[in-house]
Amino acid sequence: MKISVLVVDGVFDSGLSSVLDVLRTANALRGELPEPPPPWQVRCVSPRGPVRTGAGHLVDAVRPGDVAAPDALVVPGVWHKQPTPLTAWVASPEQLPVRRTIQGARAAGVPLAAACTGTFLLAESGVLDGEPATTSWWLAAEFRRRYPQVALDETQMVSRGSDVTTAGAAMAHLDLALCLVRDSSPALADLTARYLVVDARPTQASYSIPGHLARTDPIVSAFERWVRQHLTQPLRIADAARAVGTSERTLQRALDRVAGVSPLRFAQQIRLEQAVHLLRTTDLPTTAVARKVGYENATTLTSLLRKRLGTTPGQVRRQVSDRART
Repeated sequence: MKISVLVVDGVFDSGLSSVLDVLRTANALRGELPEPPPPWQVRCVSPRGPVRTGAGHLVDAVRPGDVAAPDALVVPGVWHKQPTPLTAWVASPEQLPVRRTIQGARAAGVPLAAACTGTFLLAESGVLDGEPATTSWWLAAEFRRRYPQVALDETQMVSRGSDVTTAGAAMAHLDLALCLVRDSSPALADLTARYLVVDARPTQASYSIPGHLARTDPIVSAFERWVRQHLTQPLRIADAARAVGTSERTLQRALDRVAGVSPLRFAQQIRLEQAVHLLRTTDLPTTAVARKVGYENATTLTSLLRKRLGTTPGQVRRQVSDRART
């Protein structure tokens, strides 16, 4: 399989190397399988030839037209961590050749993949319209505002659409590359992950920080403060809306715009964040932790942790214990 990795000046070093190293490792491990998939032939491409990474390293790249059409085009993230400069960059005339390369690949039926801030390049090129997608969790509010036609779910680590795959923040480049390997051989993807010590991470929800998202909107910020001040009490959205000086409908719209979730779901995120903190830093029984974050019993808390974060109270505490031993 021929893989073209589309690189630009400022490409995220570890994101690029993650994609290259996963595919290189998969190639090296193919011989350990009784029926290995074909090898991957990986080339870095760029409309302008060689590029400099965000850390200043030179990456050799050829122009897309100088190589055979790939079986997949991968777009790593770039070194922009704030939404305003990122959106200005992806929409700039300087990136027009990059956007055209992406659009041309889409028109030719080439499967596309991107991670982290690279997902903004796909969205700006219009190839994510109507598709499910994910992105870096802390950039989700800007992504949702700028690209409302994309079905964004930033809780996902990897999202699959029709011949387009997106992955979340920074180290999700590993998950994206393993997804490409898994398309050819699930066994080889699992073997590669074991050699690289990459755990399964189906969701970004456990990494997101509700307070960071809340700061992008005054109504959401006020609601976040109210929820934290009333953690032990039953949640009544009408009371919360009244306390922050707005209507339930306006509160819903603000949260949908910023976080893509309902007020109840956002409050759950805050409560689960606090529950995980208490499980990690105290010896309180799970029932006591549940009550401190507004749930009547441990069963409800355990169910929500499993459903929303893919973990349990016991797993959270075992992780802390394992780190302490090492």
